[in-house]
Amino acid sequence: MEFEEELSHFDAAAERMIELGNELLDQDADSDSWEVASGLLAGAVQFWLYAHQPCGDPGCESCAEVDTAEKRLQTLTDQIRQSAMESDYYHTRFDANAGSA
Repeated sequence: MEFEEELSHFDAAAERMIELGNELLDQDADSDSWEVASGLLAGAVQFWLYAHQPCGDPGCESCAEVDTAEKRLQTLTDQIRQSAMESDYYHTRFDANAGSA
């Protein structure tokens, strides 16, 4: 049940970010979707780094993968790559390397 609850929080948070982006774009017809998306990403990165601070116990096994700034950055980068590759928008027909037959 704990994994399902965690997944539910993950899905809910992701959905709220999408909704927030759409709301911001709807509020201003001249808003730039790239700028809004970059702002949402910057905020998400800040929150992720805040939430993944090590506890301060040098022997903590739970914090081992994030106990240095470089390890946190690598973990964050890995999660971003996975999320991007799982996205419906990762490949588009407009990609410069998209083939056509």
